[in-house]
Amino acid sequence: MITVTRLNGQKFVLNAELIRTIEESPDTIITLISGEHLVVLESTREIVHRVIEYERHLRRLCPPA
Repeated sequence: MITVTRLNGQKFVLNAELIRTIEESPDTIITLISGEHLVVLESTREIVHRVIEYERHLRRLCPPA
């Protein structure tokens, strides 16, 4: 899960595994696998960074096989 901010300043938590695409035009638009679009304040670069950190956190929780 990652925290992002709507254009009105309201923060919310998004399941990063549901992200299909992220684009800037100029606002950042996140498209989910459901087809829903979310417009957020964070840049594409920041969202990608947060998703990578989220995935790293998940891997640390799983013991090596």
